[in-house]
Amino acid sequence: MVDPNLEKVVHFERDRPDVQGDAHPKKLLRAIIEDGDHLTKLSAQHIYSADQFDRDTLLQLFRLAAKYEANPGRFATSLDGQILISAFYEPSTRTRLSFESAWHRLGGDIMSITDRSTTGIAKGESLRDVGEMFNNYGDCVVLRDTEESSVREMMGALRIPIINAGNGTDEHPTQALADLYTIFKWRPDLLTEERGQPLNLCIVGLPSKMRTVRSLLKLLCDFPECFGTVTIINDLTIEEMFCQDQLEQLTEAGLNIKTLDCLNDALPEADVVYINAISWEGDSFKQYGSVYHLDADSPLKENAIILHPLARGEELCTSLDSTPHNWYFSQARGAVFLRMALLTCLVQRAERVLDVI
Repeated sequence: MVDPNLEKVVHFERDRPDVQGDAHPKKLLRAIIEDGDHLTKLSAQHIYSADQFDRDTLLQLFRLAAKYEANPGRFATSLDGQILISAFYEPSTRTRLSFESAWHRLGGDIMSITDRSTTGIAKGESLRDVGEMFNNYGDCVVLRDTEESSVREMMGALRIPIINAGNGTDEHPTQALADLYTIFKWRPDLLTEERGQPLNLCIVGLPSKMRTVRSLLKLLCDFPECFGTVTIINDLTIEEMFCQDQLEQLTEAGLNIKTLDCLNDALPEADVVYINAISWEGDSFKQYGSVYHLDADSPLKENAIILHPLARGEELCTSLDSTPHNWYFSQARGAVFLRMALLTCLVQRAERVLDVI
């Protein structure tokens, strides 16, 4: 006899949205006119820094990601015959699995390295020599390393594209791409002629130490008209909060940057709250701004959304998971499609999906 209590636990619904805030990507598709010429240049580039992207390239990447997300079953062979080398020398769950899921969903094969000690690097081999070998083994490399210099060192030897999946405290460009993709999927009107009110963005984090925050701020510089204010929340001094020339880059791009040390003072006016607390430094991590946290009782604007690169700690309470504020799960889901778009361009397969409805 079936236990009715157990049946409730084991049953799930495939058609029910599995995340809050899962806006349909077709709205973003309609907001951006396709122009694949801006994507072709990516086939001759490594992905190292958020600084290398211009506005037009970003828009076309977001459009291609939205195309994949709107029709996930239509593009299953774009990377057929291509091999990804997934090299993660720092612990990772979401980023590694997101890249590997993206590659598999497009029909490619993967070789995965998750432990530096199992490679020649443990015996003193240089990253340049490893890169030279990678040229013979795969068609694209995704590298995460605790050292800031690792990606650049390997770039010098590669004749296939490499993606920086996080290099120490420096940058995490594809996370920032996924972050901005999520914001525009929520508010595609910001990219149209009938653009609505600019967003007030609240970032809880430390730009000088957190690679996710640093890369996101760089991308915001391409869309200053979409953001009324960008408020950085931290309890450090402004000299500690930003590294050299960082604040100047933001203000010169036209962003209105504010700093506060009280989160609740900023929340009532914030349309988007981006919160992070962890910075990977060396072989471990440090937590900053431990006094800041969000929960269901926080004075959030009624229609505000919350983003978080994950993994989370006490700074983001699970009491928000079942509320419309939760866009951090949709953010993680959309990252797969954003990376599908980027990978397609890097290995010269974009023509297979452009102009396909």
